[in-house]
Amino acid sequence: MDALQSAHLGRMRRLRESFAEANERLVARLRGVSDEAAGVAAPGEWSAAQIGWHVAAATTKFAGLISGDTAGAQPLPEDFREREWAEVVAVVPALGRSPEALVPPPIVRRNDAISALEASGLRMARAFDSLTAERGRMGITHAVLGALTVYQIGEWATAHVIRHNRQAKRVLGQG
Repeated sequence: MDALQSAHLGRMRRLRESFAEANERLVARLRGVSDEAAGVAAPGEWSAAQIGWHVAAATTKFAGLISGDTAGAQPLPEDFREREWAEVVAVVPALGRSPEALVPPPIVRRNDAISALEASGLRMARAFDSLTAERGRMGITHAVLGALTVYQIGEWATAHVIRHNRQAKRVLGQG
């Protein structure tokens, strides 16, 4: 195994584990509350169940970009240099509103959100498992975040789950 392949496999292991851990924490949070508590939302906010639905929908999109099931990733220029994730994530709070396709319906049942999170987590695991080092040199250009590698889409997906788990914790009055 050459150095590129070894680095790829190590990165994939870290991405897969960190995403799975984050997703499992959100699922556990939803499992740990009643249907009623998961469905309560303050005016202008999402309920914990809606947050879970949104995360699952976004994860499905992220997984599609990583695996190639969703068009969008393109070869990056030869001179492309990947930025450290801390530099990219510093821009994330400026993203604002979710795209319309990722806005949850007005009512989401807790069990539906949990099922969606589990299914999207499996899609993400399969996307990571299918990602090759060659595909890892592909990426997207996001209007706010700029150019991101397919690997960084996985980091973004993980950061997205973590951010919304904090939001669900707050909405549920747990922190």
